[in-house]
Amino acid sequence: MQSSPTVPLSNGLQIPILGLGTSHHGGYSNEAVLYALRECGIRHIDTAKRYGCEEALGKAVAESSVPRQDLWLTTKLWPGDYGYQSTKEAFRASCVRLGVEYLDLYLMHWPDCTVQGRSNREVRAETWRAMEDLYDEGLCQAIGVSNFLVPHLEELKEDCGVVPHVNQVEYHPFQQPRVLMDYCCKEGITFEGYCPLAKGQALIHPTILQIANKYGRTASQICIRWSIQNGVITIPKSTKPERILENCQVFGFTLKEDDMECIKRLHSDKKLIHLTYPLWKG
Repeated sequence: MQSSPTVPLSNGLQIPILGLGTSHHGGYSNEAVLYALRECGIRHIDTAKRYGCEEALGKAVAESSVPRQDLWLTTKLWPGDYGYQSTKEAFRASCVRLGVEYLDLYLMHWPDCTVQGRSNREVRAETWRAMEDLYDEGLCQAIGVSNFLVPHLEELKEDCGVVPHVNQVEYHPFQQPRVLMDYCCKEGITFEGYCPLAKGQALIHPTILQIANKYGRTASQICIRWSIQNGVITIPKSTKPERILENCQVFGFTLKEDDMECIKRLHSDKKLIHLTYPLWKG
């Protein structure tokens, strides 16, 4: 398998532009992870404490025999662990579950917090200071955020010292947050997209199917190719080896500009991922 091209972060590190996502509710498979690492050349895996599969993933990575230095491993801090000391404790616990001494990328999972009686901005800033310390100590190669919008990023820029290296956000043909993407580009924040197949909804859209037929490719390959051709780090999820193989075969062709534009016009501001925990505003 052809290895994934990489995208530079503002600190000079290179992150593979294609990775394997994991999730909760049946969104993890040891067989799939091993297949991705051993047979498909995947070297970028994304997970989170919330998904409940860090320990299983750590065992699969060890079993794969892929050298640690060759693997890009991302996990995320859940809002219930926000706060300076609790962030550091949650980080250490994630490392233990994953069986690693450092993370390549550590993300704040959501901008809203679950610390009652304190403002979201205050808790975000305190949490980010802990993230900065982990980064300065070399325990995280890069730090970032997930699901942050421009106002959240603006506040973080005012309150803290290190600009996030990555912002991971829902991104697919129906959800193309261009204002946010332009802001991230201007501020040197690398944009990463999850849910590239729109939970399967993009795979049955007539425009996607027509383009897939034109190139002799599958609908999922068209969606992933479109995403990475836009320079977006892309992390499709699958627990089926045959689907993972299909999703990796996206570097042997290029979409023409008119086809890129056709998919761009599918944007309808449709969000498929929403918060599932109570929030305390402030």
